Amino acid sequence: MSETMQLRQDARVIGLVGLAHGTSHFYHVILAALIPWLRPEFHLSYAELGALMTIFFTVSGIGQAMTGFVVDRVGARAVLFSGIGLLGVSAVLLSSSHSYAQLVLGAFVAGVGNSVFHPADYTLLNQRVSRTRLAHGFSVHGISGNIGWAASPLFLTWVATRTDWRTALLCAAAVPSAVLALLVWNRQALRPDPIVKAAPGKAASSFDFLKLKVVWLCFAFFLISAVALAGIQSFGTTSLQSLYGMSPVMATAAYTCYMGASALGMLYGGFLGAGSREHDRVICMAFALAAVLALVLASAVLPSWGALALMAAIGGVTGVAGPSRDLMIRAAAPANATGRVFGVVYSGLDSGLALGPLMFGAMMDAHHPAWVFVGIGVFQALVILVTVGVSGNARSPQLQKAL
Repeated sequence: MSETMQLRQDARVIGLVGLAHGTSHFYHVILAALIPWLRPEFHLSYAELGALMTIFFTVSGIGQAMTGFVVDRVGARAVLFSGIGLLGVSAVLLSSSHSYAQLVLGAFVAGVGNSVFHPADYTLLNQRVSRTRLAHGFSVHGISGNIGWAASPLFLTWVATRTDWRTALLCAAAVPSAVLALLVWNRQALRPDPIVKAAPGKAASSFDFLKLKVVWLCFAFFLISAVALAGIQSFGTTSLQSLYGMSPVMATAAYTCYMGASALGMLYGGFLGAGSREHDRVICMAFALAAVLALVLASAVLPSWGALALMAAIGGVTGVAGPSRDLMIRAAAPANATGRVFGVVYSGLDSGLALGPLMFGAMMDAHHPAWVFVGIGVFQALVILVTVGVSGNARSPQLQKAL
């Protein structure tokens, strides 16, 4: 294949997988975006609304670990298509809900649909994108997720304010429907590698990788970093309002600065990761700086405009680490087990996103908004310790023999 044809194929696959990943993140916040409408409609407490999101991420985290095995057995493309379809079904179920139980069912189905993306996405990127552009593929994958997070509340609130929340969810259902149609049209570009059948009597070896220390270090990496992310996503704006006397609009702008800078950081991180093999060093430097900035933010010694700059800086440096993070995790995944390894370790992301709001919410209830950013800084510092452990074990000969 010529270099031009390879470039086109790589760009096509990266774009399609990125679009699917953006759709997944779009659904992460469909319930949170509609809280102003769902709360009075169903007479729910904030705890009950929060429980819906916990259900989503808990189901997604458990399902993600299981889906990795399915990806390795039937191929990533079929699994990805089914997940996108389930997201659309979940939005239809939520839009037709007339009780809290029906909302729970919709959140459950959405969690099942969301569970497929990391094992399927990363398997497709590893199989269909050339090694020289893989870092850029991981970069686009992360950026598309941030775009999904940012676009969802804007889209849903815009539709809901002009119609109602049910119509907003039906419109949300059209998003995965359109994406699925596009992926099916381009299904040849996403063809999976042939499935390697296990030798007779070797079925148990499919689980051998779970005995390896590096896999659980990778899981811990995502769990810890996701707790820090959950603090920013769930209570970052509320904490900024208390610490700096910001208006809700300005605090939201600070979060937007964080997300925007994170996307730019990921873009730069793709080039940085492609030109370096010392991915652990990039991650450690980025999270060390992010932890220091979070502690400065907690001190509230700067004016409010300084807090916006700090939020942007934290987002930027953690974004830079994203592609290097994915390349480091890739080193811990044997070629015939990417679905299983990515499924298990990325379930830590959902676990952290489910646990983080509970912990940081307790800090806010105790009237300690500064503790939110102190906690974020502490967890970002812990990421450094786990990174050192992952890097030291990623190329273990035991890992390569596991499967």
